[in-house]
Amino acid sequence: MSPIRIVIAEDQQLIRRAFASLLSLEPEIEVVGQAADGAEAVEMCRRFRPDVVLMDIQMPRLGGIAATKLILGEFPGTQVVVLTTFDTDDLVLGAISAGAAAYLLKDSSEAEILDTIRGVMRGEARISPNIARKLFDELRRSRPADPPDDAVLAGLADLTDREQAILDLIAQGQSNRHIAGTLFLAEGTVKNYVSRIMEKLGVQSRTELAVKAVRTAKR
Repeated sequence: MSPIRIVIAEDQQLIRRAFASLLSLEPEIEVVGQAADGAEAVEMCRRFRPDVVLMDIQMPRLGGIAATKLILGEFPGTQVVVLTTFDTDDLVLGAISAGAAAYLLKDSSEAEILDTIRGVMRGEARISPNIARKLFDELRRSRPADPPDDAVLAGLADLTDREQAILDLIAQGQSNRHIAGTLFLAEGTVKNYVSRIMEKLGVQSRTELAVKAVRTAKR
């Protein structure tokens, strides 16, 4: 199999080098570029066409959210994993709206970072559980009377009990692997369920599904 080609965008040199050293230890990962800001990240994506960009949020010249929009506008097949110290609601929603496939905090374990990189390559969206719960609570507080549109309501009504259970777990920030373990299913089976849920709710990506799951989760 071809290695997962990664660009790291991080303005702090020591942190950037630490991530590069960590990822380079994995035989299936190749760090093809390191960028000190979002503008450099965009240029490196044009040069190297990476599979994944590990993206900081707050950087000089061009921030991570703006860089994510530019990168995915040109290279929609690239997966952006936001890795930052910031968990404020506007940044989380901004990154997800820009198309980021995952949002992790920098205090995440090495295993969680590596598992997330592998997960987004399988088409999964990942949000740290603590962030997912925070986002879930904030969306409920800020939009308690904002009902889903008719198309979403129809899709929700069409979900089976199993599909609804999976959607609820997605709203909690759970990965396919964790959902499989919780519901005693094969991970491939969960992936098939997720694809059917996406089709019923009319969403195009796992990230969009994760946001819709938070907005429509049962009260």
